[in-house]
Amino acid sequence: MNMIKNFFGIGPKVNLSELISGGAVIVDVRTQQEFASGHVKGSINIPLQELKQKINKLPKNKTIITCCASGMRSGTAKNILLANGFATVHNGGSWTSL
Repeated sequence: MNMIKNFFGIGPKVNLSELISGGAVIVDVRTQQEFASGHVKGSINIPLQELKQKINKLPKNKTIITCCASGMRSGTAKNILLANGFATVHNGGSWTSL
């Protein structure tokens, strides 16, 4: 089970609210249409399929919280960001939980 959680980027619980109030960047990796139907105020929409091409739009020196509809795409996004030199990335899961 831990291996599955690690694969999807769901690790030990962190206080996401604290990270957000501390300036973390929320990256919503849902499609533009999904994002337009509702999103976390102040979040950045970079659909998962565009993340590698637009990765330079994100600050490497800030904490990043990824989110999507269920936590699957945001887990993949977390792994992409970590593989590209981002040090502090958390899978926030569903955008509605943020």
